[in-house]
Amino acid sequence: MQQHLLHTPEGVRDIYNTQCENKLYLEQRFHKSFQSYGYQAIQTPTFEFFDIFSREIGTIPSKDLYKFFDREGNTLVLRPDITPSVARCAAKYFSEDETAVRLYYMGNTFINNSSYQGRLKEVTQAGAELLGDDSADADAEIIALSIKSLLSAGLREFQISIGHVGYFNGLAKAASLEEELVEEIKELMQNRNFWGIKELIQPLDLEENLKRLFYSLGEFYDRADQLEELTALADGYPEIKEAILRLMELYEVLKLYEAENYISFELGIPEQKQYQYYTGIVFHGYSFGSGEPIVKGGRYDRLLAHFGKDFSAIGFAIVVDQILMALERQNIAIPQANNVSLILYDPQKRTESVTEACRRRSMGECVELVRKKDGVAEDAYQKYSRQKKYKEVIYIQ
Repeated sequence: MQQHLLHTPEGVRDIYNTQCENKLYLEQRFHKSFQSYGYQAIQTPTFEFFDIFSREIGTIPSKDLYKFFDREGNTLVLRPDITPSVARCAAKYFSEDETAVRLYYMGNTFINNSSYQGRLKEVTQAGAELLGDDSADADAEIIALSIKSLLSAGLREFQISIGHVGYFNGLAKAASLEEELVEEIKELMQNRNFWGIKELIQPLDLEENLKRLFYSLGEFYDRADQLEELTALADGYPEIKEAILRLMELYEVLKLYEAENYISFELGIPEQKQYQYYTGIVFHGYSFGSGEPIVKGGRYDRLLAHFGKDFSAIGFAIVVDQILMALERQNIAIPQANNVSLILYDPQKRTESVTEACRRRSMGECVELVRKKDGVAEDAYQKYSRQKKYKEVIYIQ
């Protein structure tokens, strides 16, 4: 076998032994969290038609997609994002529903990142989508569920930063900014360069209150009452004020979930270049030990209209791989009780050993059956047993 065949392509990896068990454990925890809020499971295809993720939809740029063709010549892509797929499903299968639809998913996504970015090109996402409810109550439910999910994974120190797309959009409109300047400010927001934003805004001929609203893009707020002074500044700018009031209402609902200790408000939340379909509340979750957000979400009220259904929606996706990294770097152990027993037997004891293994398995026990090989020393099996940390080792000889 040629040596290069043993390696994976750049940006993907093998997951095995304890790490794989840890990942499966987290996925089970997320399943339980989503189900506890009444969400129903959904699975979408790993690849879809290219148009599901086109520029008009507002998802990953075409150059970052893995594209290929089917026999009929249709352009297909490996999904870079599961939300548009869920939106397509909802438009197709829940088109007659007038009440809210709650769905959750677990699956891998694929983005052809540049090699210098050092990011995985295949990651696992666990997410939930609440469709058909445009209220602050729905916003709060989704954020509370994301917090519950992170807690269920074992994380304790994390923060959910919440913003609103309408805040910056309202600023740009009120200031009549040229598109080029808007993109420049978005780039500065992405890079967290709020001094750069202030330098761009200061020389502009803008009303003083509007300038102060621009400067607040770099501020963090722990409580909704800290946003109140901005509402006065926003008089005369309805889109900006509406965004602030929505955040304040959201905070009041999140307090009912006892989630206020995990949230803060960030009006200059970084622009998510990959996801242009967000329309209202947006949020990112961060924890030390992970260089990327561990959870990303927001409201996307116009996405389903691309698939023929006018339905409001909000959701989030947890990046399972980032959670694993954060837990490891925070030295948080994932509980993995080994409930597997080992039956180690001599070849001449095959009948007794297989019978005993079947008896135990029929009673719900987990049993690994290992036949001793000629020439393998006893201490090799002892070492194997210690590595696997069996609940019980049974010798039949």
